[in-house]
Amino acid sequence: MKKLILSAFVIIGLCTSSQAQGLKTPAPSPTQTVKQDFGLGSIEVNYSRPSMKGRVIFGDLVPLNKVWRTGANSATTITFSDTTMIAGKKVSPGKYGLLTIPSATDWTIIVSSNTTVTSPEDYKMEEDVVRVKSAVTTLKDKVETFTINVGNIANSTCDIQLAWENTQVSMPISVELDGRIMKDIERYVIKDNRPYGAAANYYAENGKDMKQAIAWYDKAIESNPKAYWNVHAKAKCYAKMGMVKEAIETANKSIAIAKEAKDDNYVSLNEKLIKSLK
Repeated sequence: MKKLILSAFVIIGLCTSSQAQGLKTPAPSPTQTVKQDFGLGSIEVNYSRPSMKGRVIFGDLVPLNKVWRTGANSATTITFSDTTMIAGKKVSPGKYGLLTIPSATDWTIIVSSNTTVTSPEDYKMEEDVVRVKSAVTTLKDKVETFTINVGNIANSTCDIQLAWENTQVSMPISVELDGRIMKDIERYVIKDNRPYGAAANYYAENGKDMKQAIAWYDKAIESNPKAYWNVHAKAKCYAKMGMVKEAIETANKSIAIAKEAKDDNYVSLNEKLIKSLK
């Protein structure tokens, strides 16, 4: 009988333990991974997102003029897949710690070689890869949950934006693209005679030799006469050159081919281009 009672207690204990281990509740500061394609590579930020919950944040929950892990729980990290420029300094591809020192008027944003710093005591200035001063922007509306975002994205520049409470700061990022792409154009287009459309698009969109762009569009269209998107791009290139007649004629050609392909979007794009030129 005693053995039977003991066995029952053991079973109850195991069930209780199993239920406790299986209990899952929402994290107070859930983690987030932000991955953004940028330039020819990508940027990835991993961090935890605490919320205000009625609390005063900067100067209270987050002390001013001290190193902050820039989030909650584990250390915040940022990963660059490509060589990046921050504040005029080259940062090699890799994973780094992202730390900040908030103050009332500006923040120091730190990219560190140490990816595990979670307190001021763990921080060592000699591990800094780069430091950036960012002026505080006071937001009209409060940001309830701490947010890191990649914004203002252009071909070769973007900003890492941090926002919480009524405060926003940002760190400008850039990559060197033009030299690399121009080398690839020379390698693959001029020498190997292949991706004419892509090369022409790059020239047209970045204000380079428009006549060369037109010549490459012609080669791209010659190899694929049904490529109405290249015909449309050529029309836009003519428009940028101020060659209105040629732009309208080319846009009408693109419309005809796009209609055959039943692509109403490109029909509309060409019609809008023509309207803007009249």
